[in-house]
Amino acid sequence: MEAKSELQADFITLDPVENEETVAEPIDSADVEVSTDRAEGRHRQLSARIRLTYPPEQLWQILTDYDRLADFVPNLAKSQRLSHPHRIRIEQIGAEKFLNFKFRARVVLDMVESFPNRIAFQMVEGDFKEFSGSWDLLRLNDRLTELSYTIRVLPPRTMPIGLIERRLKRGFVVNLCAIRDRAQELFEEGAMVGK
Repeated sequence: MEAKSELQADFITLDPVENEETVAEPIDSADVEVSTDRAEGRHRQLSARIRLTYPPEQLWQILTDYDRLADFVPNLAKSQRLSHPHRIRIEQIGAEKFLNFKFRARVVLDMVESFPNRIAFQMVEGDFKEFSGSWDLLRLNDRLTELSYTIRVLPPRTMPIGLIERRLKRGFVVNLCAIRDRAQELFEEGAMVGK
């Protein structure tokens, strides 16, 4: 059964989930704004933003800890830095259950870091026809940062654009809330006691 899972990671799949209960995680999304721009044809640009009470430098530590992102981002099954002589390259596999299906997609991204304000990325290999975007950190004052996440995506024709758009929008909320929660875990007063 595990071999099937590894093979499925190489392309977008919608697989029936057998004997598994799908439970929606409660998400406190009140602070997350999400928007969608319909570009030409099946292209979409999706953006989300949240204001967090941490300076950009602290949020940067979370966003660039590529090998640990899957430990706290619920819809990220895998995130790992790949060896590359001249670039920051990562592989990520997103996985999410909905209804009685499991959605999986794989991307290999080249990252361009501009500390502490921006992390841009471009897909060099993966399950989408096009996938690129950025994390932007805007310092509003000493302890308040606006964190924005934007992607431009063109899914393959085999996937309904409406379905992809809905899953990505929900994923944005989950991702930003996970980053907020990770920042609270790492940086709140006393969080490091006993670690």
